[in-house]
Amino acid sequence: MTAFINHFAFEFKTGLRNPTLLLMNYLFPLGFYALVGLVMTQINPTFTETMLPAMVVFVAMVSTLLGLPGPLVESREAGVYRSYKINGVPALSILSIPMLSTLFHVFIVAAIISFTCAPFFGGAVPENWGYFVLITLVTAFTFGAIGALIGVVATGARSTVLYSQLIFLPSMLLGGLMVPLDYLPGSVRFFSALLPAAQAMEAYLGLAYNQMTLINPLVSVGILLVGGILAFVLAIYLFNWDSRNDIRRGNPLMALLALIPYIVGAFLMGSG
Repeated sequence: MTAFINHFAFEFKTGLRNPTLLLMNYLFPLGFYALVGLVMTQINPTFTETMLPAMVVFVAMVSTLLGLPGPLVESREAGVYRSYKINGVPALSILSIPMLSTLFHVFIVAAIISFTCAPFFGGAVPENWGYFVLITLVTAFTFGAIGALIGVVATGARSTVLYSQLIFLPSMLLGGLMVPLDYLPGSVRFFSALLPAAQAMEAYLGLAYNQMTLINPLVSVGILLVGGILAFVLAIYLFNWDSRNDIRRGNPLMALLALIPYIVGAFLMGSG
Protein backbone atom coordinates (compact mmCIF):
# COMPACT_ATOMS: atom_id res chain seq x y z
CA MET A 1 0.00 0.00 0.00
CA THR A 2 2.86 2.40 0.81
CA ALA A 3 4.43 1.72 -2.59
CA PHE A 4 1.07 2.36 -4.27
CA ILE A 5 0.63 5.69 -2.46
CA ASN A 6 4.19 6.79 -3.24
CA HIS A 7 3.76 5.85 -6.90
CA PHE A 8 0.44 7.71 -7.04
CA ALA A 9 1.97 10.82 -5.40
CA PHE A 10 4.81 10.75 -7.95
CA GLU A 11 2.41 10.46 -10.88
CA PHE A 12 0.20 13.25 -9.50
CA LYS A 13 3.15 15.62 -9.11
CA THR A 14 4.33 14.71 -12.60
CA GLY A 15 1.01 15.95 -13.92
CA LEU A 16 1.83 19.36 -12.42
CA ARG A 17 5.54 19.53 -13.25
CA ASN A 18 5.61 18.04 -16.73
CA PRO A 19 4.90 20.91 -19.19
CA THR A 20 2.97 18.70 -21.61
CA LEU A 21 0.78 17.17 -18.89
CA LEU A 22 0.29 20.57 -17.26
CA LEU A 23 -0.96 21.85 -20.60
CA MET A 24 -3.34 18.93 -21.11
CA ASN A 25 -4.60 18.75 -17.53
CA TYR A 26 -5.03 22.46 -16.76
CA LEU A 27 -3.95 25.13 -19.24
CA PHE A 28 -5.67 23.88 -22.37
CA PRO A 29 -9.02 22.87 -20.77
CA LEU A 30 -9.28 26.02 -18.66
CA GLY A 31 -8.20 28.24 -21.55
CA PHE A 32 -10.75 26.63 -23.87
CA TYR A 33 -13.41 26.96 -21.16
CA ALA A 34 -12.73 30.69 -20.80
CA LEU A 35 -12.73 31.18 -24.58
CA VAL A 36 -15.99 29.28 -25.02
CA GLY A 37 -17.56 31.16 -22.13
CA LEU A 38 -16.65 34.52 -23.64
CA VAL A 39 -17.43 33.76 -27.29
CA MET A 40 -19.86 30.85 -27.59
CA THR A 41 -22.36 32.28 -25.12
CA GLN A 42 -22.52 35.46 -27.23
CA ILE A 43 -22.95 33.62 -30.52
CA ASN A 44 -25.47 31.14 -29.13
CA PRO A 45 -27.10 32.24 -25.85
CA THR A 46 -28.83 28.86 -25.46
CA PHE A 47 -25.42 27.26 -25.05
CA THR A 48 -25.48 28.37 -21.41
CA GLU A 49 -28.07 25.65 -20.76
CA THR A 50 -25.57 22.88 -21.46
CA MET A 51 -22.26 24.70 -20.98
CA LEU A 52 -21.38 23.19 -17.61
CA PRO A 53 -21.75 19.48 -18.49
CA ALA A 54 -20.24 20.07 -21.93
CA MET A 55 -17.12 21.64 -20.44
CA VAL A 56 -16.78 18.90 -17.82
CA VAL A 57 -16.92 16.24 -20.56
CA PHE A 58 -14.40 18.27 -22.56
CA VAL A 59 -12.00 18.39 -19.60
CA ALA A 60 -12.30 14.63 -19.13
CA MET A 61 -11.58 13.99 -22.81
CA VAL A 62 -8.56 16.28 -23.00
CA SER A 63 -6.84 14.91 -19.89
CA THR A 64 -7.54 11.24 -20.57
CA LEU A 65 -7.61 10.88 -24.36
CA LEU A 66 -4.91 13.43 -25.19
CA GLY A 67 -2.82 13.40 -22.02
CA LEU A 68 -2.89 9.88 -20.61
CA PRO A 69 -1.89 7.53 -23.47
CA GLY A 70 1.35 9.29 -24.46
CA PRO A 71 3.28 8.76 -21.19
CA LEU A 72 2.18 5.10 -21.13
CA VAL A 73 3.62 4.55 -24.61
CA GLU A 74 6.80 6.50 -23.82
CA SER A 75 7.43 4.50 -20.64
CA ARG A 76 6.97 1.21 -22.50
CA GLU A 77 9.31 2.27 -25.31
CA ALA A 78 11.91 3.46 -22.79
CA GLY A 79 11.93 0.06 -21.09
CA VAL A 80 10.52 1.37 -17.80
CA TYR A 81 7.98 -1.42 -17.58
CA ARG A 82 10.68 -4.06 -17.91
CA SER A 83 12.16 -2.88 -14.62
CA TYR A 84 8.67 -2.80 -13.10
CA LYS A 85 8.16 -6.41 -14.13
CA ILE A 86 11.49 -7.45 -12.65
CA ASN A 87 10.53 -5.80 -9.37
CA GLY A 88 7.13 -7.46 -9.31
CA VAL A 89 4.92 -4.44 -10.04
CA PRO A 90 1.65 -5.78 -11.51
CA ALA A 91 0.11 -4.46 -14.71
CA LEU A 92 -2.95 -3.40 -12.70
CA SER A 93 -0.88 -0.88 -10.74
CA ILE A 94 1.01 0.33 -13.80
CA LEU A 95 -2.26 1.26 -15.51
CA SER A 96 -4.44 2.24 -12.57
CA ILE A 97 -2.03 4.70 -10.90
CA PRO A 98 -1.52 7.02 -13.94
CA MET A 99 -5.23 6.73 -14.64
CA LEU A 100 -6.21 7.67 -11.07
CA SER A 101 -3.78 10.58 -10.94
CA THR A 102 -5.17 11.88 -14.24
CA LEU A 103 -8.72 11.57 -12.91
CA PHE A 104 -7.78 13.63 -9.85
CA HIS A 105 -6.63 16.42 -12.16
CA VAL A 106 -9.92 16.09 -14.05
CA PHE A 107 -11.92 16.45 -10.83
CA ILE A 108 -9.95 19.54 -9.78
CA VAL A 109 -10.59 21.31 -13.09
CA ALA A 110 -14.21 20.12 -13.17
CA ALA A 111 -14.72 21.62 -9.70
CA ILE A 112 -13.25 24.94 -10.84
CA ILE A 113 -15.62 25.01 -13.81
CA SER A 114 -18.61 23.97 -11.70
CA PHE A 115 -18.07 26.83 -9.25
CA THR A 116 -17.37 29.51 -11.88
CA CYS A 117 -19.64 28.62 -14.80
CA ALA A 118 -22.79 30.25 -13.40
CA PRO A 119 -21.35 33.46 -11.92
CA PHE A 120 -18.90 34.14 -14.76
CA PHE A 121 -20.82 33.03 -17.85
CA GLY A 122 -24.42 32.48 -16.75
CA GLY A 123 -24.26 28.73 -17.18
CA ALA A 124 -27.24 26.75 -15.94
CA VAL A 125 -26.62 24.89 -12.69
CA PRO A 126 -27.87 21.30 -12.25
CA GLU A 127 -31.18 20.69 -10.55
CA ASN A 128 -29.71 17.56 -8.99
CA TRP A 129 -26.08 17.95 -7.90
CA GLY A 130 -25.93 14.37 -6.65
CA TYR A 131 -26.55 12.97 -10.11
CA PHE A 132 -24.17 15.55 -11.57
CA VAL A 133 -21.32 14.35 -9.35
CA LEU A 134 -22.15 10.69 -9.99
CA ILE A 135 -22.18 11.13 -13.77
CA THR A 136 -18.92 13.09 -13.60
CA LEU A 137 -17.26 10.22 -11.73
CA VAL A 138 -18.56 7.63 -14.18
CA THR A 139 -17.67 9.74 -17.23
CA ALA A 140 -14.14 10.43 -16.00
CA PHE A 141 -13.59 6.75 -15.22
CA THR A 142 -14.84 5.72 -18.66
CA PHE A 143 -12.60 8.14 -20.53
CA GLY A 144 -9.70 7.23 -18.26
CA ALA A 145 -10.14 3.56 -19.11
CA ILE A 146 -10.32 4.37 -22.82
CA GLY A 147 -7.16 6.46 -22.51
CA ALA A 148 -5.38 3.57 -20.80
CA LEU A 149 -6.55 1.18 -23.52
CA ILE A 150 -5.23 3.52 -26.22
CA GLY A 151 -1.89 3.68 -24.41
CA VAL A 152 -1.73 -0.11 -24.35
CA VAL A 153 -2.61 -0.83 -27.98
CA ALA A 154 -0.78 2.13 -29.58
CA THR A 155 2.56 1.18 -31.11
CA GLY A 156 4.10 4.65 -30.99
CA ALA A 157 3.52 8.38 -30.68
CA ARG A 158 1.87 8.68 -34.10
CA SER A 159 -0.65 5.91 -33.53
CA THR A 160 -1.37 7.32 -30.06
CA VAL A 161 -2.39 10.65 -31.58
CA LEU A 162 -4.40 8.93 -34.31
CA TYR A 163 -6.39 6.71 -31.95
CA SER A 164 -7.04 9.56 -29.54
CA GLN A 165 -8.23 11.90 -32.28
CA LEU A 166 -10.54 9.23 -33.70
CA ILE A 167 -12.57 9.67 -30.51
CA PHE A 168 -11.82 13.26 -29.55
CA LEU A 169 -12.66 15.09 -32.80
CA PRO A 170 -15.97 13.30 -33.53
CA SER A 171 -16.95 13.84 -29.89
CA MET A 172 -16.44 17.59 -30.25
CA LEU A 173 -18.55 17.70 -33.43
CA LEU A 174 -21.19 15.03 -32.82
CA GLY A 175 -21.07 14.30 -29.09
CA GLY A 176 -23.59 16.92 -28.02
CA LEU A 177 -21.02 19.27 -26.51
CA MET A 178 -21.36 22.20 -28.90
CA VAL A 179 -24.57 21.20 -30.67
CA PRO A 180 -27.41 19.37 -28.83
CA LEU A 181 -27.98 15.84 -30.08
CA ASP A 182 -31.62 16.49 -30.92
CA TYR A 183 -30.46 19.16 -33.42
CA LEU A 184 -28.53 16.57 -35.41
CA PRO A 185 -30.12 14.69 -38.34
CA GLY A 186 -31.54 11.29 -37.45
CA SER A 187 -29.02 9.55 -39.70
CA VAL A 188 -26.16 11.09 -37.71
CA ARG A 189 -27.52 10.31 -34.24
CA PHE A 190 -26.65 6.62 -34.58
CA PHE A 191 -22.98 7.49 -35.00
CA SER A 192 -23.22 10.06 -32.22
CA ALA A 193 -24.48 7.40 -29.82
CA LEU A 194 -21.28 5.42 -30.44
CA LEU A 195 -19.39 8.19 -28.65
CA PRO A 196 -19.02 8.13 -24.84
CA ALA A 197 -19.40 11.93 -24.86
CA ALA A 198 -22.91 11.64 -26.31
CA GLN A 199 -23.95 9.12 -23.66
CA ALA A 200 -22.49 11.36 -20.96
CA MET A 201 -24.40 14.40 -22.20
CA GLU A 202 -27.63 12.42 -22.32
CA ALA A 203 -27.03 11.28 -18.74
CA TYR A 204 -26.30 14.82 -17.55
CA LEU A 205 -29.32 16.35 -19.26
CA GLY A 206 -31.75 13.64 -18.21
CA LEU A 207 -30.70 13.09 -14.60
CA ALA A 208 -28.94 16.27 -13.46
CA TYR A 209 -31.05 18.76 -15.44
CA ASN A 210 -34.37 16.87 -15.76
CA GLN A 211 -34.58 17.50 -19.49
CA MET A 212 -35.97 15.31 -22.25
CA THR A 213 -33.41 12.95 -23.79
CA LEU A 214 -33.17 10.64 -26.78
CA ILE A 215 -32.41 7.65 -24.56
CA ASN A 216 -33.14 6.71 -20.98
CA PRO A 217 -30.41 8.58 -19.06
CA LEU A 218 -29.99 5.68 -16.61
CA VAL A 219 -29.24 3.47 -19.61
CA SER A 220 -26.61 5.99 -20.69
CA VAL A 221 -24.98 5.79 -17.25
CA GLY A 222 -25.01 1.99 -17.51
CA ILE A 223 -23.45 2.11 -20.98
CA LEU A 224 -20.68 4.39 -19.73
CA LEU A 225 -19.99 2.22 -16.68
CA VAL A 226 -19.96 -1.06 -18.60
CA GLY A 227 -17.91 0.51 -21.37
CA GLY A 228 -15.36 1.84 -18.88
CA ILE A 229 -15.02 -1.47 -17.07
CA LEU A 230 -14.69 -3.37 -20.35
CA ALA A 231 -12.06 -0.95 -21.66
CA PHE A 232 -10.01 -1.19 -18.46
CA VAL A 233 -10.19 -5.00 -18.37
CA LEU A 234 -9.07 -5.13 -22.01
CA ALA A 235 -6.23 -2.72 -21.24
CA ILE A 236 -4.94 -5.00 -18.48
CA TYR A 237 -5.32 -8.11 -20.63
CA LEU A 238 -3.58 -6.59 -23.67
CA PHE A 239 -0.86 -4.88 -21.63
CA ASN A 240 2.61 -5.37 -23.12
CA TRP A 241 5.65 -4.96 -20.86
CA ASP A 242 8.12 -4.30 -23.66
CA SER A 243 7.63 -2.74 -27.10
CA ARG A 244 10.39 -5.00 -28.44
CA ASN A 245 8.53 -8.11 -27.34
CA ASP A 246 6.94 -9.67 -30.42
CA ILE A 247 4.97 -12.14 -28.33
CA ARG A 248 2.02 -10.53 -26.59
CA ARG A 249 -1.17 -11.75 -24.99
CA GLY A 250 -4.15 -11.16 -27.26
CA ASN A 251 -4.50 -9.28 -30.52
CA PRO A 252 -4.69 -5.47 -30.23
CA LEU A 253 -7.83 -5.60 -32.38
CA MET A 254 -9.55 -7.02 -29.30
CA ALA A 255 -9.70 -3.39 -28.10
CA LEU A 256 -12.64 -2.95 -30.48
CA LEU A 257 -14.70 -5.06 -28.08
CA ALA A 258 -14.92 -1.92 -25.94
CA LEU A 259 -17.36 -0.58 -28.55
CA ILE A 260 -20.02 -3.18 -27.75
CA PRO A 261 -21.92 -1.18 -25.08
CA TYR A 262 -21.98 1.91 -27.32
CA ILE A 263 -23.26 -0.08 -30.29
CA VAL A 264 -26.12 -1.27 -28.09
CA GLY A 265 -26.71 2.33 -27.01
CA ALA A 266 -26.75 3.47 -30.65
CA PHE A 267 -29.53 1.03 -31.50
CA LEU A 268 -31.47 2.03 -28.39
CA MET A 269 -31.13 5.73 -29.24
CA GLY A 270 -32.16 5.04 -32.82
CA SER A 271 -35.22 3.08 -31.75
CA GLY A 272 -36.14 5.87 -29.31
